[in-house]
Amino acid sequence: MTQKTGPSQKSADIYELKSERKGLGGILENLLRKFKVIAHLALILPVYLLGCLCMGLALVPGFYLFNWADTLSTTWNSLPRYFALGTSISAGYFLYGFSIILIAPAINFLLRTRLQDWRGPYYSLPAIRWYIHNGLTYIVRYTFLEFATPTPLNILFYRLMGMKIGPGTIINSSQISDPSLIEMGRKVTIGGSVTIVGHYGQGGYLVLAPVKIGDKATIGLSAILMGGSEVGAGAKILPNSVVLPKTKIPPDETWGGIPARRIDTNELKQTA
Repeated sequence: MTQKTGPSQKSADIYELKSERKGLGGILENLLRKFKVIAHLALILPVYLLGCLCMGLALVPGFYLFNWADTLSTTWNSLPRYFALGTSISAGYFLYGFSIILIAPAINFLLRTRLQDWRGPYYSLPAIRWYIHNGLTYIVRYTFLEFATPTPLNILFYRLMGMKIGPGTIINSSQISDPSLIEMGRKVTIGGSVTIVGHYGQGGYLVLAPVKIGDKATIGLSAILMGGSEVGAGAKILPNSVVLPKTKIPPDETWGGIPARRIDTNELKQTA
């Protein structure tokens, strides 16, 4: 009697499958899947080292400013000297921020880590590009981007990371992953604390899929858009809604809820 293999068994066996790649690449992928804990560390540690390099370069202008203030105020009384040093440190932080917004995308460009549609195991060579791309994005997000949101600086950063953004668009959120998989049209409004990710997990696999938002669409406060979703021109996503992967929202419609579904605007008027 042949034993049937259920979905859970298939998911469990994903990382045991041999790589379809040939040569050295295939050998490396098989090792990544066989020794998953070691592989995870092997993937993460270089990202941390890359982060140290990126942040170290961005801190250089601030250190120059502090050193200048320290030399200038050597003979001053303690209060004005401490004020000068404190001001140089705080100004140095903002110099760091302006620098990291340029340095992280530059490293992303040099390493060619812009993302494309892809589906495969987390522990594989193509997934390394995903780790690095988001690692560079998160370094900027968690160390400075909140201070530049929403301003032309966060638009500049996302564009340099590969996001397509039309003129007049406002992004009032820093909770964006996979920027090179995201496309926004003209005059799009992204509300505060909106989460947009160009990836999701499915059956044990990592799936990278573009997110597209049409002209003049509005994404409400704290809404979530997941990989593969599309929002048509002029459409509205209500606050706190969750747009699941591969959801296609037609133009000029209003969607809301968890998961998001089409909402009759007459219902909203009656509720109000």
